[in-house]
Order: sequence, then C-alpha cells, then structure tokens
Amino acid sequence: MFPYHKMGDLTKNFSKSEFDCNCGCEMPEDILDNVEVHAQNLQTIRDFLNEPIKINSAYRCPSYNSKIGGASKSEHKNGNASDLSVNSRSPGELADIIEGLIRIGAIEQGGLGRYNTFTHYDRRGRKARWDNT
Repeated sequence: MFPYHKMGDLTKNFSKSEFDCNCGCEMPEDILDNVEVHAQNLQTIRDFLNEPIKINSAYRCPSYNSKIGGASKSEHKNGNASDLSVNSRSPGELADIIEGLIRIGAIEQGGLGRYNTFTHYDRRGRKARWDNT
C-alpha cells in the first residue's frame, strides 16, 4: 500500500524522520500506521501546492507532549496531526487551502488550527476549527 516505506520514505516527498517526536524517542509501530495515512493526506496538500511543506511538529510521545504544554487529548500523540508551514503562504492561506481540500473530499476531515507561525492539521475524523492568531 505504501510503496515508499521500504526506502524510509512514507510518500514521494515525506520521510518518516519528519514525523518523529522532537524528543528523539522511538515511534511505536502502531503510531507509524497512523503516520503513514496522515502522510498521504499531507502529500495531497503538497501536490496541490506544488511546493515543499515544512513539518514543525508531528508525532509527540505523551511525555514530550506534556512537557511542551500540548493538549491532553492531542492528535499529535496518535500520529494523526502535524503543525505545518509553507514558505510562500501565510498560515491563514495554508489553512484556507486545507479547508478547501477537506471540503472537496481530497483529504480527511479533522482539526484545523490557525496560529501566527504555523497551521495545525489533524485527521481526528470530525470537524474542529480554532484560531489562535
């Protein structure tokens, strides 16, 4: 299903290392399953933009998530979330693009958060929106 996996890549443009916890811990195998699906959604966004997406934060182990003040029920802990930025787009513009891709069914419904320096996208399976700008 994921032809790039054997090369250490999850998709054409995203590698597993981009999704690893920033604390350096080992990602559990069941989390990797979620990350692989999440990466496919991000690849769709990247293909639409036709430019690189920087992943600032993706999977977070429970202790790291707690350390940085992440939400207790954060989708980051499940490997279903990422905080993103794109050089040529403001976080608001990126959020609008993601919203449009969700609306047409190109990527999964989930959480979409607007921040000053990044856009949060997760695939929680239900619509959630917030603006922290």
